[in-house]
Amino acid sequence: MNDSFRFSVRVYWEDTDGGGVVYYANYLKYLERARTEFLRSCGFEQSALQREQNLVFAVVSAQIDYLQPARLDDALRISARLLYASRASLTFAQAICRADRDETKICRAEVKVACLDASTFRPRRIPVAILEELH
Repeated sequence: MNDSFRFSVRVYWEDTDGGGVVYYANYLKYLERARTEFLRSCGFEQSALQREQNLVFAVVSAQIDYLQPARLDDALRISARLLYASRASLTFAQAICRADRDETKICRAEVKVACLDASTFRPRRIPVAILEELH
């Protein structure tokens, strides 16, 4: 899947610090939601993967560049694009932009997630069906 998946959110008071600016750690939540919805759009709900295939995905690394602040009431668009997949991990290019006319980019990230056995949290191969659907 070469096109970026897009997911929209609005900034609420609970997402911000006392000055109405999104708290830096909350960008990670937005990125996580977009990856989760990306997988769902491909037919893979994470709760079903855990229950039926005993697998979970966990972030093992994230490189984030904060370019501009998001603020209270901003409408945001979060993108997720699979950069590459190995036998046991997926690496995503992600961005957060304001959902306005010029789509101002406020954050960009590269996030690597590992496929883990849900019982032991040890790395395991990503099922072929998942890899095929994601490409």
